[in-house]
Amino acid sequence: MLLQMNTIFISIVIEALPFILIGVLISGIIQIFISEEFIARIMPKNMILAVIFSSLLGSIIPACECGIVPITRRLMLKGVPLPAAMAFMLTGPIINPIVLSSTYIAFGNSWKMVFYRAGLALVTSIIVGILLKFFVKESPLKNSTLEHIHYHSFKEKIDGMLKHSIDEFFSVGKFLIIGSLIAAAVQTFISTATLVQIGSGPFSSHLVMMGLAYILSLCSQADAFVASSFRNSFSEGAILSFLIFGPMLDIKNTFMLLSTFKANFVWKLTAIITITVLIVTILV
Repeated sequence: MLLQMNTIFISIVIEALPFILIGVLISGIIQIFISEEFIARIMPKNMILAVIFSSLLGSIIPACECGIVPITRRLMLKGVPLPAAMAFMLTGPIINPIVLSSTYIAFGNSWKMVFYRAGLALVTSIIVGILLKFFVKESPLKNSTLEHIHYHSFKEKIDGMLKHSIDEFFSVGKFLIIGSLIAAAVQTFISTATLVQIGSGPFSSHLVMMGLAYILSLCSQADAFVASSFRNSFSEGAILSFLIFGPMLDIKNTFMLLSTFKANFVWKLTAIITITVLIVTILV
């Protein structure tokens, strides 16, 4: 049992680590090279348009659900509104080309699941972003302080970017370890077969697949291959709930969110995402 848990733990960490590194590097680039004025210029003033714009922006950044957290934090510190930042955070791990390509391959070169996954992820992120506008009235960040350091040369900027990236890595890295350890323990001691038996009903199947996605804590680049293995056991809608919910929320990602955002906000976000994904995928 312990050997199995150790193997799962290491695999989760190894799977997530490259994307954490990408995430903190992008975070460092945003901190040093992108100004608040630039963010203000490109961000639509209308809240709904800003949410839609940010949702689509996620398609160009190859980050997983862990790597996207430091990027989101940095964007918020630079002035991106909460609804738009959350919409970006939720779609980034799903609609980027790497994830959609793996989904296409996993489901037998079928575009249907690719379009469903991307479309429902966009719908979910937009709904969640808009709802947060009404349910969250203050900054959810634990630390809202933005450093203003003036760099006089390109070399100083690169040094500053790397320093920010390293600080960010060690800040979020420990939560990745804790989350991965808990995810490995849950996977080891909770039988997947039991969950499959519970999820035999049309409604419960969605909940079970969402719970499974949360427990397995797979990186979105690989989760489609696991999801496709359940095609004979679950409906298309239930499988989509797995593919959408997992990259938005899982065990390791929850710990990383708690490292960045206030706990009360994380629980609100979790509830809104869960309900939205459940409703959207049931309606498919």
